[in-house]
Amino acid sequence: MSWSRVISGIVAIALALLMLTLGGWYFTLGFGVIVYLGQLEYFQLVRAKGIEPAGKTTLVVSQALLVTAAIAPNLVDAIFALAGTLICFYLLFQPRISSIADIAASILGLFYGGYLPSYWIRLRVGLDGSSPLLTHVTTNLPQLRYFPPSWDLSYTLTEGLTASLLAFGCIWAADIGAYIFGKFLGRTRLSDISPKKTVEGAIFGILGSIGVAIAGAWFLQWPQFLWTGFALGIIIGIASLLGDLTESMMKRDAGVKDSGQLIPGHGGILDRADSYVFTAPLVYYFVTLVLPLFKT
Repeated sequence: MSWSRVISGIVAIALALLMLTLGGWYFTLGFGVIVYLGQLEYFQLVRAKGIEPAGKTTLVVSQALLVTAAIAPNLVDAIFALAGTLICFYLLFQPRISSIADIAASILGLFYGGYLPSYWIRLRVGLDGSSPLLTHVTTNLPQLRYFPPSWDLSYTLTEGLTASLLAFGCIWAADIGAYIFGKFLGRTRLSDISPKKTVEGAIFGILGSIGVAIAGAWFLQWPQFLWTGFALGIIIGIASLLGDLTESMMKRDAGVKDSGQLIPGHGGILDRADSYVFTAPLVYYFVTLVLPLFKT
């Protein structure tokens, strides 16, 4: 592992923790930048196949999805449908007649790059809509007061923050576990889509996610923490792996090794954020729909 990869990873984790801790509009704006850069890379991959998507329109409506997720989470699905309709209208009135591939790539860009990531904002910001931390951050945004008034755990560890931190921790454990154990112990190729991934690495990655989830569930005093932690860990471990393979499949089809060169030692935004895409809605619905069932 190169030093550039290690340093970039540490910086990325530090920035992620800062965004998560501040929450509110700070998380929304920071996440919006990540989504924007990730979609630019996605459209690069698409255009490498000779497809002409509605890139600019998709970028704009995706940002609208993220803002909606922060201020009115219940309206995100409605905005998603309207955004998809707007993209199709845009493609209808282009000088060049759009193909099915143009439409499909545009809608996938909206779904993959905008709608699914919006669940992170619903989780981190939406669940804390009435929290004192969010109120403080939102109210004081124009005054650029970047930190909450208190770092007391009972004040800052809100439901949205703890759920997001736990989910990110599971993804990091899955990625690191899969990389390290796959590199040194991996013998069986997992898929031709990504030749370097191994079955052994995937298994240890999922086990790492499960271990972190169980520890987090115990710390947060979730009901039946062994079962709820195990369930969340295996969901995140598998979803992060599928997200990684999906992005690898798109890169393979486009004939490129990395989605970009923005992050030294890692490649592009998509190369680092692919594990988070499919994970977001699963974590959100686990916390909001499944976890309450164990509390009854």
